[in-house]
Amino acid sequence: MRKYQRIRNLREDKDMNQTQMARELNINQRTYSRYENADSMMPLDILVQIADYHNVSVDYLLERTDVQRRYPRRKTE
Repeated sequence: MRKYQRIRNLREDKDMNQTQMARELNINQRTYSRYENADSMMPLDILVQIADYHNVSVDYLLERTDVQRRYPRRKTE
């Protein structure tokens, strides 16, 4: 696995440390660190929460695109 550099960069751009980000995600700092460093597989729900928090797409976090803008939300009926 490779590190999630964009996730780290976005966190640092907001002057947040791992503990602060972990609190936003309701997980402990050690778990967050393992995810960010790709030492543990990041669950999809955490990846989506991080994308939503930073207002970017999951594809951007995974370096599948260089476009940060997240996709429009689906309209609920």
